Amino acid sequence: MKFGGTSMAGTERIRRVANIVRAQAANNSEVAVVVSAMAGETDRLVNFCREANALYDPAEYDVVVSSGEQVTSGLLALTLQSLGCKARSWLGWQMPMKTVEAHSKARVSTIDAPDMIASMEAGEIAVCPGFQGVSDEGRVTTLGRGGSDTSAVAVAAAVKADRCDIYTDVDGVYTTDPRIVAKARKLKAVTYEEMLELASVGAKVLQTRSVGLAMKAGVRIQVLSSFVGEDAVPADELPGTLIVSDEEMELMVERGEMERQLVTGIAHDKNEAKVTLTRVPDKPGAVADIFAPLADASINVDMIIQNVGRDKGETDVTFTVPGADLARTQALLDDRREDIGFNRIITDSKVAKISVVGVGMKSHAGVASTMFSALSDRGINIQAISTSEIKVSVLIDEDETELAVRVLHTAYGLDAAD
Repeated sequence: MKFGGTSMAGTERIRRVANIVRAQAANNSEVAVVVSAMAGETDRLVNFCREANALYDPAEYDVVVSSGEQVTSGLLALTLQSLGCKARSWLGWQMPMKTVEAHSKARVSTIDAPDMIASMEAGEIAVCPGFQGVSDEGRVTTLGRGGSDTSAVAVAAAVKADRCDIYTDVDGVYTTDPRIVAKARKLKAVTYEEMLELASVGAKVLQTRSVGLAMKAGVRIQVLSSFVGEDAVPADELPGTLIVSDEEMELMVERGEMERQLVTGIAHDKNEAKVTLTRVPDKPGAVADIFAPLADASINVDMIIQNVGRDKGETDVTFTVPGADLARTQALLDDRREDIGFNRIITDSKVAKISVVGVGMKSHAGVASTMFSALSDRGINIQAISTSEIKVSVLIDEDETELAVRVLHTAYGLDAAD
């Protein structure tokens, strides 16, 4: 079971979480819980680091910022004990959760947790801090923003859990954002592949890395609301959204538990910016000269369009980057203007990416044409297109985001019946 920062914000909320955990443990389940720091606490600790030393040592930064989860794991263990449960905390170095790569953005490599498994088998609830691990050198590490989801999946894989329940501020995965489309439906199940695509194109339910790890380790995830009452039924009976393998999804369809959907969901992301370089030389290596410096600066490029070369041997190249990286992108390309040989940079931060995702696309034609026709009928102009095996994304004017999401939700028959 994993609980985020809003669920752990203060002793009253921690007591509510403890009651939810106790109900699950009373259901004859062996339970491990992964917790985030209290809402806002990590930001407070990050600011302390910056005030102490603007050029802070990442290893000491990790020592400071990982302490938020240490506090909440200890408090939850204490609260569970006050409710008559056997519970203890297991910090990242005590499991141990081994990590590799850089401080502040480490990746989980292994969890070898025989002692924790033995204590769970003896009826003790294991409470683990999310976001933190230990390096081969024995130093505390952190997994980067949203790392607690990844910690939870890693712990679930280590203890060979039947399921990893992630309690969040929504009660499941919906066909689209219910705040935009009132008729959005909660999905009973989604495949790992679909969830990865949805997470990467703007659906903020789960962190992408956690879904990737779950897919690799075969961990079934259930997304649930952390705002259920203390006396709610255990999660086995709560209708969240399961994130499962293609094979399990096929079985659910065969058993009649789910209908086969052509399109699973529609995501939107307004944090995109469009960059166009005009009159780029139409010759081998020109595009590499544009994107190599961006890759070196860890700027993630998404959609790329190279227009047909003109008679003069020149072409225009358009691509998108995260909105937060637009200024850096512009500065890097301006520095390389001579090498690349383009005429000018045109940028637009008032754009949005709309994506249609569904594993059913693999075996059905016409998904993209439905999208283009539906947008065209409402006069919405498409500025760029990118596709994958189970996704079609388009770039449109930011002002038309909500209209586009509603139009597409209806066009693919995703609206809930009245």
